Amino acid sequence: MKVSHAAEHVSAVFDEPNLIADAGLLPVVRLAERVGLPELAACAIRIEGADNSGGAHPAAKVTSLLAAMCAGADSIDDADRLRHSAMNRAFTGVRAPSTLGTFLRSFTHGHNLQLHRVHRQFLARLASHTPLLPGAEHVMFIDIDPTHRRVYGHAKQGAEVGRLKGQRTLHPILATLSTPIARPVIGAVRLRRGKAADVRGAERFVAEALAIAKDAGGSGIRLVRADSKFYTADVVAACRRAGAHFSLTTGMNPSIAAAIAGIEEADWVPIRYPDAFVDPDTGEMVSDAEVAETTYTAFTGRRKAEQVTARLIVRRVKRLNAEVAQGQGELFTSWRYHPIFTDSPFEMLDAELDHRRHAVVEQAIADGKAGPLAHLPSGNFQANAAWLTLWAMSHNLLRAAGALASRFHAKATTATLRSHLVNVPARLARTARTKLTAHLPECWPWRDAWLSLFDAVHRPPSAA
Repeated sequence: MKVSHAAEHVSAVFDEPNLIADAGLLPVVRLAERVGLPELAACAIRIEGADNSGGAHPAAKVTSLLAAMCAGADSIDDADRLRHSAMNRAFTGVRAPSTLGTFLRSFTHGHNLQLHRVHRQFLARLASHTPLLPGAEHVMFIDIDPTHRRVYGHAKQGAEVGRLKGQRTLHPILATLSTPIARPVIGAVRLRRGKAADVRGAERFVAEALAIAKDAGGSGIRLVRADSKFYTADVVAACRRAGAHFSLTTGMNPSIAAAIAGIEEADWVPIRYPDAFVDPDTGEMVSDAEVAETTYTAFTGRRKAEQVTARLIVRRVKRLNAEVAQGQGELFTSWRYHPIFTDSPFEMLDAELDHRRHAVVEQAIADGKAGPLAHLPSGNFQANAAWLTLWAMSHNLLRAAGALASRFHAKATTATLRSHLVNVPARLARTARTKLTAHLPECWPWRDAWLSLFDAVHRPPSAA
């Protein structure tokens, strides 16, 4: 590929008043309106007494921020991409970045709780109006995981040196919702200071995530998956109060080791993975392992009512012996053990496989870090907390749009959704002073998917 003209015969000028850069926002914003996001925001978010009218017209500001994030904004200033050329013909009520920044800085903890309520109701409506979580009525997985976002400068409220040595971070925690055939969406989400313990507030957070999962259509089996940081009696109690199952990595301790030692050698079932995976402890590729299970009573240091008896499913992988590689022979077999504590209703091998798929939560975290979570843009902690929740809402909106577009886009990353469906240039033409037509690029590779999304959100609502 090369440029078709000599350099002296090529010029550029920004003078076309009828173009927009992100034509995919037409169906995406329409989808948000169709499920009632503006009304939800207007009713729930009440910011009174804020300076510079920061709390005025919250619905317009929330939708402006979501549209900017869906188009790829990772800072408040990036919202200026909504105010170019013919965008004012396609949309009304677009707010300037300075106005949006004032809005975010007006948030308090109470206002963030209001925004969480909007996020929860918005997800429930997306799930009921689009094929966002197919199969949720049978099985839904709720994956809990924290992450760290590095920030710079000493003016960031809540930024501290925590787990990442030498790096000042803020510490989000999120819960994703998925099914065996659906890519994860964001359920509950919270922002915490950098030094906050991973398990801080976990009981309440898990309870909220399970309530959101039920609102989003999780009426069948709900299974909470998490790593060893969340292996606590409080987390298990939250799951059982909500009628959900749990699957938690335990790590090794003397009690767990004794339970594993009690497993008969004949009980170990060999398995071979079709696709080798990386062992998180050693970085080695694993394709063969053995799995067994036993009954185990956890939290025996707590009072009797808080002790839990359930299944201990253990995967063991043969430890590589460096001396074998040097030709000295293997004197005895050494194993690495990976135990999980669960009351999963599934068969042993299925339950072990389901737990390893907990890593699906990393897909949502990676999507965020490749987009709006590339930065937490404000020095104000509550503004960043609101930004985090708005990212979750934009993530779910893009996932719903992808589900309407095609089977491929239903599982694509949000970066792919932006590239294929949102960041599409178009020329706007108005006929009869009322009808607006978007002229998009001829032979666009994802034309059919784009039109499927467009038609789905512009057809008349069903009688139901």
